[in-house]
Amino acid sequence: YPALICGASVVIRGKELWDSETFYRELIGQGISIVDLSTAYWFMLGKDYASREPRDFGRLRQLNLGGEAMAAEGVAAWKKAGLKHACLLNTYGPTEATVSVTAHDCSGYLQDGATLPSQIPLGKGLPGRSIYLLDNSGNLTLKGATGELMIGGDLLARGYHDRPGLTAERFIPDPFSQDGGRLYRSGDLARYDAEGVIDYAGRIDHQVKIRGFRIEMGEIEARLLEQPQVREAVVLAQEGAGGPQLVAYLVAAQGVSADSQDDQARLREQLKAALKEVLPDYMLPAHLLFLEALPLSPNGKLDRKALPKADASLLQQAYVAPQSELEQQVAAIWAEVLEVEQVGMNDNFFESGGHSLLVTAMVSRVQLKLGRQVSVQMAFEFPTLGLFVSQLQQAPGQAQGADLSALELLLDEMEAV
Repeated sequence: YPALICGASVVIRGKELWDSETFYRELIGQGISIVDLSTAYWFMLGKDYASREPRDFGRLRQLNLGGEAMAAEGVAAWKKAGLKHACLLNTYGPTEATVSVTAHDCSGYLQDGATLPSQIPLGKGLPGRSIYLLDNSGNLTLKGATGELMIGGDLLARGYHDRPGLTAERFIPDPFSQDGGRLYRSGDLARYDAEGVIDYAGRIDHQVKIRGFRIEMGEIEARLLEQPQVREAVVLAQEGAGGPQLVAYLVAAQGVSADSQDDQARLREQLKAALKEVLPDYMLPAHLLFLEALPLSPNGKLDRKALPKADASLLQQAYVAPQSELEQQVAAIWAEVLEVEQVGMNDNFFESGGHSLLVTAMVSRVQLKLGRQVSVQMAFEFPTLGLFVSQLQQAPGQAQGADLSALELLLDEMEAV
């Protein structure tokens, strides 16, 4: 609406997820001057553009980013790609605040000789918003001290639909207001630097954000424990290819065999199918790891630090080496994108740690390095290396049979802020 009110036109991507080259063609062809992107998608685009020669980005003059913490490496990538002239804004704001409450202009980081901070700040509050950082006692924090970020102002939502208890918990009276205002407890930790700029410092609870979605680990664990094959379950977020990934650690129920790799592979398929019925796509764990028992600390509590790091290569199928030149070329691209040592003909892109953002990166590299036209939906229809290469050979110019339901899920995931 702001664009339309100002007399500008709005370009909506629609049902198709754009890879980096499609994004660039639309950017130039439509004469787009301002773009709103999720931070993860922006990061993927920047890495792709930085891998080739700098080029003209047409009328693009501003990028608005939001949804999760902004990586400094992404700023460096866009700078290398040749986008030094644009206004790059890191914006922050939960849905309950409808929506953006702070912004930080990163344009200075794009200039020659500029020093990148270790973490991109959230910035300062926008007009009409009240921002407070409060400690555990409800007092304002000093500069440099960490506190929970609280949001006030007329833009706050009235509460959660039919959830009065949660509304009372998250929307609290504003002690700094003279007219009965409220504050929203964001659950985000932050601190002020010496210039009064807000730095993000993590979550106050076990919620995490993955590709723009706020995820409660306990909800995934509860759905896993509903399955008769599972006795114990813990879900963590771990760094993987393309950013954080959900990893589920499981102990099989009594009488359920999970000793052999074949048994575990069978259980994974059963659990993944069951979870797809009750959880959205972005809440599905990338890895399901079976343990004999969950590690405990000396006082009997779960020792999360002792849980083994997920290794996608351990979950891949029995290795079948690529033979033809095309198979070897595509396997090398998959291994590079997934950040694994090798990919076999029976390995599944998504079960090896892939997700929608990595699909677009993979498609772009196949187009760039092999000169073949590949659609994003092709990776969803043919997720194993063997099927994917076979489809490349059969229809090298154009993928067939788009899966619209998968694309709708992708659209929802990529547009979350």
